[in-house]
Amino acid sequence: MITATIGQGVVFVDEHGVRRAAVVTHVFAGMAGTADGVNVVIVSDDAQRSDPYGRQIERRTSVTHLSGQPAHGYYWRHVDEHGKPTEI
Repeated sequence: MITATIGQGVVFVDEHGVRRAAVVTHVFAGMAGTADGVNVVIVSDDAQRSDPYGRQIERRTSVTHLSGQPAHGYYWRHVDEHGKPTEI
């Protein structure tokens, strides 16, 4: 089974297939040998979303591991895992 831990750095691939660095904030344990689902936080790539503390963060919830996601995006993977060919 593919697992993640809170505080772990992972790669989040958004709905457009764009890779983003992310940190796991919650883990939904996989059922029946499936990979864990996670919630992650990412740094906004929108330069307009800045404040005195720096670039704002964004959250993504209920993110499936790439092994369980048939679509081209909206999944997480470990940093050392190969992604789908559609990743940007």
